[in-house]
Amino acid sequence: MPWFWREAEELSQQKVDGLALRLLVEARERINKDFRRVLLLPPDLTRAHSGAGKITETIYKALAAHCDVHVIPTLGQHIPHTAQQNRWMFGNIPNGRIHVHDWIGGVTRVGTIPAHLVEQSTGGLADWEIPVDLNTSLMRESWDLIINIGHVVPHEVLGFANHNKNYFIGLGGKETICTSHMAAAIYGIENNLGKLITPLRSCFNWAENEFLGRLPDVYFQVVMKRSPENRLVTCGLYAGDDLETYMMAARASKKENITIVKKPIKKIVAVMQEDEFHSTWVANKAVYRTRMALADGGELLIIAPGLQRFGEQDAVDVLIRKYGYRGTPNTLQKYKENSDLQALAHATAHLIHGSSEGRFTISYAPGHLSKEEIEQVGYGYVALEDALKRYPPSQMKEGWNVMPDGEEIFFISTPSSGLWATQERLDAQRD
Repeated sequence: MPWFWREAEELSQQKVDGLALRLLVEARERINKDFRRVLLLPPDLTRAHSGAGKITETIYKALAAHCDVHVIPTLGQHIPHTAQQNRWMFGNIPNGRIHVHDWIGGVTRVGTIPAHLVEQSTGGLADWEIPVDLNTSLMRESWDLIINIGHVVPHEVLGFANHNKNYFIGLGGKETICTSHMAAAIYGIENNLGKLITPLRSCFNWAENEFLGRLPDVYFQVVMKRSPENRLVTCGLYAGDDLETYMMAARASKKENITIVKKPIKKIVAVMQEDEFHSTWVANKAVYRTRMALADGGELLIIAPGLQRFGEQDAVDVLIRKYGYRGTPNTLQKYKENSDLQALAHATAHLIHGSSEGRFTISYAPGHLSKEEIEQVGYGYVALEDALKRYPPSQMKEGWNVMPDGEEIFFISTPSSGLWATQERLDAQRD
């Protein structure tokens, strides 16, 4: 069972801070030791809207006077934060205390998820082992307390984000990230989205029990929703060190963050925030979270003023530019034929996730990429100025809007905060 939890229509920042401090009191009682060295594991910049950065700062300030406290944002293979971004997200935590996860050279192998377990979990669709390589500082250094801070929200790979995703993806190594993303992609993105336990989540749960039992850790999980005034507010906090802590948070997220639309939508306009989303690797959450609501032959327009590249890593950016988002059959064929895709299999998985499979069109209105670059990867292009003029985000209503010329569109201001789907598509998910 969770250590404690709170649910409300809206939890104030004061209440959130109080619960973060309660976490420390409970940890001292349950772990029964003085905290000399503490590790905080918040999400990265792409979850900034969750308030996890402020929670991290609150916990840091409570400990820093008498503890050696360190912070590792769970980047996975995302691009590291700048000092300015750290200040924006984590407030007054000294930049020297915030460390970069190195997914290539900074990991240690702790074990392997066996191939037979992966095969069993995926119904035979994936049949390879998943090496478990995790951040060396996490595994090799001595910690009295490890706090995972994160946002539980529908997710394309693991059903819902956070919990042990913080470890196996957020602090994972190249081989772990590549093999696990491919397994999830082969199983099918629309079979993963919004499911409490996906095949990969099942594998990670096994690995956590097998390899991480000695860690003195706890999860502090946030669930958010939209208020009647259309603000993103915290509606749930869940603290604990077991699977039920995740399950309770994920059930709450499933209730609050999945929007069932009555009929497939012909056109969705989504906005990816300029200060959070700089690559299609992360901005494509707009594709993932809306695809189950879009009609066949429909249209998705993504307004992304901060978009300046495709991949988070240079090598991945090159692959996306080279192969593009051209559907599962094409991508898997290219994967079989080309060693560069095989070497970065998580990029192959991303290309699969980012395709509409020809079912609807995807267009970007980017801030810093050209028409030629966007069209090169298989997406449509709309000039940012034109998109903002026709669909000014500050004037749009969440959900259905009728434009002056009669065009009907569905507007989503923060697609990364939820999942939109028809009941028919949710019912069609693979068991």
